[in-house]
Parts: sequence; C-alpha cells; structure tokens
Amino acid sequence: GIRKLVQLDSSSEMLHRDDMFRELSAGQAGNGDKTNSSVCETYKLVAEEEQPLPFPDGTFDLVISSMAFHWINDLPRLLTEIKRTLKPDGCLLFALPGGNTLPELRSSLILAELERTGGVSTHVGPYMDISDVGSLLTGTGFRLPTIDVDEIQIGYPNMMVLMEHLGRMGEGNASVNRRDRVGLGTFLGGACIYRELYPVENPDKGGENDESDGGCAS
Repeated sequence: GIRKLVQLDSSSEMLHRDDMFRELSAGQAGNGDKTNSSVCETYKLVAEEEQPLPFPDGTFDLVISSMAFHWINDLPRLLTEIKRTLKPDGCLLFALPGGNTLPELRSSLILAELERTGGVSTHVGPYMDISDVGSLLTGTGFRLPTIDVDEIQIGYPNMMVLMEHLGRMGEGNASVNRRDRVGLGTFLGGACIYRELYPVENPDKGGENDESDGGCAS
C-alpha cells in the first residue's frame, strides 16, 4: 500500500483546508476507533506548481492531480517536471475538465453579448481540448498514455444558480483577456437564452418541458 503521501499546492489555505477533519479522525483513533486512523504518513508542502518542483529525480511512484491542471499556464513545463520526479515506470494519474465543458453557458453568454454589445469576450475556461492531451503527454516524455472521457450532464434551475455553484467551487473565469465588467443586461439576456435553448426534460411528464423546468450544464 501507500506508505508516504506528499501534498503540494501553491495555496496554504487550500492545502490545510481539511486539517480539522484529520485532527478529528486522529482523536477518534486515539479513543480506540481504528476505522479512521491514517494509513500512511502525510506531508504538506506549499510550493509554486509552475516553478521547478522541489524534489530530486525519481522520487515518486505515483503522481495524482484532480481538477487542477486547467489552472496551469505552462502545462508542458509542469508535465516535464512531473516526469522528472517520477521513478522509472512511474505513473501520472490526473483528471481535468475538457474543452467542451459548459458549452451551454458559454454559448448563452456569447449570444447575449453579441446582441447587446456587438462583441465577444471570454466567460468560461479556458479548458484544454481532449484531442491535445495525448500529444502533450507524449511530447513531454510519457509513454502509453490512456485517456478516458466522461460526459456528465447536471440540471440547474437557471443560469444564475449554475454560475453561483461555479463561483463556490472556485471555478470562476481566470482568463487574462476577460472584460472587467459585464452588464446586467448581458447576464439577464444570457439567462433567458440559456432557459430557452437548454431546458431540462421533466421525467414526470414524459420528457416534456414546462415553465418550472430549468437548464442543463455539461
């Protein structure tokens, strides 16, 4: 099994977010509850992901990243650093949103902005196209890349609730060339377009939609 775990993040708050749950589990283990005891040594390190990683060559058997690579500006450099720190035949396992994530929100805001301002700015992403992942991995020295794609569709009452959820997840628009302010009319227009173009089917009514239905996001 896993003997040592190293957690790395540039944000100290994110890295230590769950410390209180870890302390609670340790307390339960001290009271005789072995089900929540830690199974491996864990080290937490605050470091910048886009700088050289502070580990010697061939340190790790496995590197895992979950929903973080799309925040990296220089992803080829990071992958090269990960390849350096992996042992021979080590494995990189990661998950990230693909380039076709949130097409409903993206298209609704584009149509609303075109109608009201005559121009288009970025509102979602940017995300990496799945077709580029394989070539990116092989170009940075990884062999036998395997890519799986899962398409998950979730229903929301309206576009505003979807945007609130994205904000609470920390998945706001981080594009450098985004507009500083987006007018209220654009948001309201986008919400109306979102509701009309992407309604959620009501299973209780045989797939029909009514005024109470919201929209979907994938």
